[in-house]
Amino acid sequence: MKHAFLALSAVLTCSYHALAQSTAAPTLSVERPGDGKPRCGLGAEFHAGRRAALRKELESGVVVVRGLPATRDYTAFRQDKVFWYLTGVESPGAWLIMDCKSGREVLLLPDPNRMEEMWEGECWDAGDAWVKELTGFKEVRATRDAGQLIGELLGASKALWISMHPNLALAGAADRARPYDSARKKDPFDGRVGREEAFKAKLAEMYKVEPKDLTPALSELRRLKTAEELDAARRAGRAGALAMAEAMRSTRPGVGEWELEGLMSWFHLKEGAAGPGYMAIVGSGANSLILHYGNNNRRAQDGEVVLVDYAPELDHSVCDITRTWPVNGKFTPRQAELYDAVLAAQAAGIAAVKPGRTLGDIEAACSEVIAKRGFEKFVRHGACHFVGLEVHDVGNQRKPLAVGACFTIEPGLYEPETGIGIRIEDVVIVTEAGCDVVSAAVPRERAEIEALIAEEGVLDRLR
Repeated sequence: MKHAFLALSAVLTCSYHALAQSTAAPTLSVERPGDGKPRCGLGAEFHAGRRAALRKELESGVVVVRGLPATRDYTAFRQDKVFWYLTGVESPGAWLIMDCKSGREVLLLPDPNRMEEMWEGECWDAGDAWVKELTGFKEVRATRDAGQLIGELLGASKALWISMHPNLALAGAADRARPYDSARKKDPFDGRVGREEAFKAKLAEMYKVEPKDLTPALSELRRLKTAEELDAARRAGRAGALAMAEAMRSTRPGVGEWELEGLMSWFHLKEGAAGPGYMAIVGSGANSLILHYGNNNRRAQDGEVVLVDYAPELDHSVCDITRTWPVNGKFTPRQAELYDAVLAAQAAGIAAVKPGRTLGDIEAACSEVIAKRGFEKFVRHGACHFVGLEVHDVGNQRKPLAVGACFTIEPGLYEPETGIGIRIEDVVIVTEAGCDVVSAAVPRERAEIEALIAEEGVLDRLR
């Protein structure tokens, strides 16, 4: 067993190095530098800047944001995205309390618990002297002080801000979480409200206030990425592209959809990702028509296409990449016709990107190409959405784009009669001159895809 494992590791590593040489030199993940030490997100300066920007937007009042508790399953802890954005703290049971006018910021952490750390490893706690230096917080207190501190800061103003954005960890997105919370609340055999709604009710009861939602202000800040976030987005795009290219190289008739998912997941982690940015979609044959197909339990057959929509979350930046390719390595005439239409539509969308345009303008550019080719009836979804902390990220899609906006361009066509579903998706970053395609390292042109599939892949060596 040991020898088999070593052989597998050697195969994967050799293929990884061969593929990595064809792209830019790798850069380390901030989250996975290899030294095992605690990290403060993208750096204390980045998160302090996000807090300062939020206080400026809100102008006055007390902000109270809670991180997530420890997991109820035997899974690694992942912090709530809003809390991480404001603090960079990746440890359970943390709070942030700050006063907008004075600028006072307090990070609250649990009391030290030696027994817990013996089982779980290092947990950030109020007794850790290194926390202040690492996070930039000058004031760190125990979470048991939260109630008293809120009362002191509120005083007579009674202006209290909280986040009503659904709590989200790895692979989470609000457009998935909100309907879930709503359905659970309406369920006559359940009736539980979401964590945010329950917190709001408790604060109102305890402090006789009507907490206000800071989400609109925070969403506007998140719409345009900082330099640190854009760097993470580019690294996430590279990791996703490396994985997608190897999936192409390893595709053969009979390959399991789950095999491609597992192979890509390994490449994501190799590049420093925390895990999946969202559920892996690996749809072969008729499964390519299902927009959010996730069973991944079928073997791809000769003559079909496989549509793969899968990318990682790296340093809390989610990438979103889709490619479609022939299982046997050669596009049929009909597959090629539909594919070329989608590729041309995406190219038109990419060419349309520049500051001042809107996502609607990009959508229109894609749609025009599809319409001219007479394929409108095969369209099932829009072509753009913001991406960032979440795969379907926050932001007003009607506002003009500015430098630093990050979104997808993903036209698609789905023909039920032939079982052909085609989607091509990349993440772009708006620049002064147009845009950068962060996932460009994975091919889009048919000839390049066919050439890549013809090469020997990792799964070929394992068969």
